[in-house]
Amino acid sequence: MDRLRAAGCVFAEEEAALLVEEAGGDVDRLDRMVGDREDGRPLEQILGWAEFAGIRVRVEPGVFVPRRRSEVLVRLALGAARPDAVVVDLCCGSGALGAALLAARPDLEVHAADLDPAAVACARRNLTPDRVHEGDLYDALPGHLRGRVDVLVVNAPYVPTDEIGLMPPEARDHEHLIALDGGPDGLDVQRGVCAGVGDWLAVGGTLVIETGRTQAATTAALMEDAGLTPSVVTDDEIGGVAVAGT
Repeated sequence: MDRLRAAGCVFAEEEAALLVEEAGGDVDRLDRMVGDREDGRPLEQILGWAEFAGIRVRVEPGVFVPRRRSEVLVRLALGAARPDAVVVDLCCGSGALGAALLAARPDLEVHAADLDPAAVACARRNLTPDRVHEGDLYDALPGHLRGRVDVLVVNAPYVPTDEIGLMPPEARDHEHLIALDGGPDGLDVQRGVCAGVGDWLAVGGTLVIETGRTQAATTAALMEDAGLTPSVVTDDEIGGVAVAGT
């Protein structure tokens, strides 16, 4: 615990307890894990899992660590999903959103996709492997989903390129840049999502996108341009901001 506190870990006692439990009495492994934390690696990547929306999600080195603020997407998606709905977790990272949705609603047909091979490999460990697809946005999805997606849930990168250097070191140094960099204004990937959504959503379908507080109005405008009726949802308790368009 003292080593973690000296490294600047705010919750050193809680982290130490998790690392000791994960090490399972292997002193050498514990020492390596503490060393990784001292070097700034995210705790979740060291443990190999993250707590998200009431479940444990597998997390591997380099893969985006799910944040609690993204739980607002889970709530919105669950509220929009009819029984046996087809749901796609686009830009899925570890597949945390899809896994949380399935844990709450096993009836859902959940697919996921990401451009990063490391993220796809991780998501296949959290979801049904043959329903996790690799590729750039909609290019990754199998054709049979076209026009059938009831809920499209998206946590695309939305940090402006010039602000990547301002992120905490454990994010900018240990999560792949492709999961963080959203282009000059942070919304390049969201533009791609909104531009193609009409071909994939079912009639009455819903698109839910996480975004930044200062970007929400622009995200909503992108959805409106795509023919959707958007609404901005904020959750101050967890710091979540999302736009839902139907």
